[in-house]
Amino acid sequence: MDNNKIIIASDSTCDLSADLIEKYSIKINPLFVVMNDVPYRDGIDVTPDDIYRYYKETGKLATTTASNMGNHIDFFTQFTDKGYKVIYFSLSSELSVSYNNARLAAEELENVYTIDSRNLSTGIGLQILYACELAEQGVDCEEIVKKVKEYSECVDSSFVIENLEFLAKGGRCSSVAALGANILKLRPCIEVKNGSLGVGKKFRGKMEDVLKEYVKSRLSNADNIQTNRIFVTHTDMDPKLVDLVIKTVNETLKFDSVLHTSAGSTISVHCGPGTLGILFARKNPIS
Repeated sequence: MDNNKIIIASDSTCDLSADLIEKYSIKINPLFVVMNDVPYRDGIDVTPDDIYRYYKETGKLATTTASNMGNHIDFFTQFTDKGYKVIYFSLSSELSVSYNNARLAAEELENVYTIDSRNLSTGIGLQILYACELAEQGVDCEEIVKKVKEYSECVDSSFVIENLEFLAKGGRCSSVAALGANILKLRPCIEVKNGSLGVGKKFRGKMEDVLKEYVKSRLSNADNIQTNRIFVTHTDMDPKLVDLVIKTVNETLKFDSVLHTSAGSTISVHCGPGTLGILFARKNPIS
């Protein structure tokens, strides 16, 4: 088949770097960040720095909103009208209406395949790169979708939060819990499980010590880890700490590729600055 006629696309929460987007010709449909009742396109009109500045100046959190059904139709038809088939990834349906809007739009068209990533950030990115590699091998759309859905069950996504202020103000945890965690220097590990976010292991201490322990803990079961690639993804983290994490990953388990990305505006709204995660795939589905 002509695999040049397959478009791999995603909403903007996949947090892939510009280099990876260009390398694999991935198409991005932006979600929206709202500040002062004005919607801004994620990655086009707004950056994480704008979000942090807005919070500092107003004391208010920006909010996020999904691309609606009409926007999805417009996005898809720019490709389908030219004879392309589109495989489209969305933020987990447990976290956003983005997937449902994409699915409804796809039902109005032909040759659009929607995938509920059941994940976020580069947990989606891992699935996208896998799909791109399958397309390059000449695999057809239906088989790519099937294989990606199986692969998605193996994706291990987690991150450590330095400061719970944004999560607390956004209603993701109570202000009392956030205050207690910050006073005690607790750094919770937030895990993606069954498409939703939950609290895993809680670390305590200086961030540099926490990050090293976090990496070693997540990579401890080496026999069950696919070692082709791993993402180190963060929101406005001290570059020295990012370098420390990459060094710790390399010392703990040998990956063919260690990819470093910064999270986009949608993810940054909810996590705030100083959040870092390692995201990779296991050999077996995560229960």
